[in-house]
Amino acid sequence: LTHIGAKFMFVAGMFVSGCVTILFGMLDKVPSGPVFIGLCFLVRAMDAVGFAAAMTASFSILAKAFPNNIATVLGSLEIFTGLGLVLGPPLGGFLYQSFGYEVPFITLGCVVLVLVPVNMCILPKCDSIPSKDSFWKLVLLPKVLLLCLTIFSLSACLGFLDPTMSLFILKKFKLPAGYVGLVFLGLALSYSLSSPLLGLLSDKLPYLRKWLLVSGGLMTALCFFMLGPAPVLHIESQLWMFLLVLVLIGFSLGMSAIPVFPEILHCAYENGFEEGLSLLGLVSGLFNAMWSLGAFAGPTLGGFLYEKLGFEWASAIQGGWALLSGIAIGIFYITDATRRSSSSSLQNPPGNNEERTHLMGSET
Repeated sequence: LTHIGAKFMFVAGMFVSGCVTILFGMLDKVPSGPVFIGLCFLVRAMDAVGFAAAMTASFSILAKAFPNNIATVLGSLEIFTGLGLVLGPPLGGFLYQSFGYEVPFITLGCVVLVLVPVNMCILPKCDSIPSKDSFWKLVLLPKVLLLCLTIFSLSACLGFLDPTMSLFILKKFKLPAGYVGLVFLGLALSYSLSSPLLGLLSDKLPYLRKWLLVSGGLMTALCFFMLGPAPVLHIESQLWMFLLVLVLIGFSLGMSAIPVFPEILHCAYENGFEEGLSLLGLVSGLFNAMWSLGAFAGPTLGGFLYEKLGFEWASAIQGGWALLSGIAIGIFYITDATRRSSSSSLQNPPGNNEERTHLMGSET
């Protein structure tokens, strides 16, 4: 990122994603079989490269432009992430039903390509001197490792819902297929609407980040345990309760996801990393890598558990990721606070102040 520039990486990533999205719309022309499957993997991989470039650069540009309000800005932008999750399925479904397979992809790809020259004109140029800080030095910090587990667990929990929740809704509540997308609104809206508030809270009161991370992980785990709900509770699942739990999941995910980026940055500064675009690129790349890893593991493991155990047990087990991350980061914060208080008491023994007072009195 520091060698080619954040702005160029962002624009190039958008261009690749736009072109690849249009290619998606042409895959139905390919003969079925191994050739079709191979091209699907290839096009999907190209889309992932473009997406990773654009997202990594965008996080870095935002953190560079708003260094004192990173969580607030990221939380505000999550409104548009939520809007995309809300509007994407119904708009895509409408275009698909009205015009066929190709039109949704071509339309979306053209919109992305139109935004490329707009961003070339609007975005500031962010140049930086490459630093000597190592990516592995950042990753192997104990606190960063635990925060990576938090990112992974949140993404895995969110990804778990994609292949399983719609099947469960259709089977359990006998809703028409057209109403299934509306159920997802509770999760998307609660996440997008609460994210700006959580971001503002994280920036204005930095000491609350640790409590947001811990309580967000534990609350997410509890919500996934109640989503089925788990058979050990012997509670019959009802639609209103299912929607309420989804709303709480959206809020709890925001509690953990929004403070993570500034918390990793703060940890890097504490450990002597140079401030600048190079560090922002490292943190942004790490965040997106762990999020993508969770987005792969969540649906894969979730789909397997759904087939073997059913949605109720699968969601409860999936919540174990969030429970593990919440407990682990909580233990770390408690241990770190104990270590800091003991080291400060050793450096400043209680008798020092009294002795200093008596000495000053005798000198007078």
